[in-house]
Amino acid sequence: MARRKNLSNPKNKIRHLIAKLNPKSPITEQYRTVRTNLQFASVDEELTSMLVTSSGPGEGKSMTTANLAVVYAQQGKKVLLIDADLRKPTVHYTFRLDNLRGLSNVLVGENTLNETINRTDVENLDVISCGPIPPNPAELLASRKMNHLLKEAKMSYDIVIFDTPPVLAVTDAQILANIVDGSLLVIRSKHTEVEAATKAKEALEPAKAKLLGTVLNDREKKHSNYYYYYGTN
Repeated sequence: MARRKNLSNPKNKIRHLIAKLNPKSPITEQYRTVRTNLQFASVDEELTSMLVTSSGPGEGKSMTTANLAVVYAQQGKKVLLIDADLRKPTVHYTFRLDNLRGLSNVLVGENTLNETINRTDVENLDVISCGPIPPNPAELLASRKMNHLLKEAKMSYDIVIFDTPPVLAVTDAQILANIVDGSLLVIRSKHTEVEAATKAKEALEPAKAKLLGTVLNDREKKHSNYYYYYGTN
């Protein structure tokens, strides 16, 4: 199992995990609300795998995914976060990883699942970064090896969470939505157009996985200077 590496290069895109740095903040509490709503949304079947996507870029999808993974881990669940955005990955920035090997290496047979898992300093949370960006992301995600990887991961983790590309940009999220238990759509207040959000929802609905709900990101709460996330069923 690979070890987490701290990168000191100032050019790295530093991203902050509010759920880790300030577990008692109102924003972290909203992430816990999303977690609770997801548990209610899948009350008939245990949620052991899910993906998070958005309609387009810049909607806070990846940070929502990472913070959601943290609050699941804080609940005591063993969590594996996988960066399945094989086009514009960001998880390695969030967790300060080198990204020399990851999901793409497993899918092409260069490494095993265990060889690409990175332990984080969040108890119960492990991460697999994207790895080298491949020329055929959709084909890799639709492969039998992807199905095998998920089955293997479920044997060791309570929940596997995938960060995927925007659903309207490429087909990757729709492909993975056919093998996970549920999908979560992130939209951004005053940024995502209603038509785009509707099309994203419609794109996910035909998939085998249940559309679990939507997270409204960056909605400003009145009389306060912070932003929060709100989950709906």
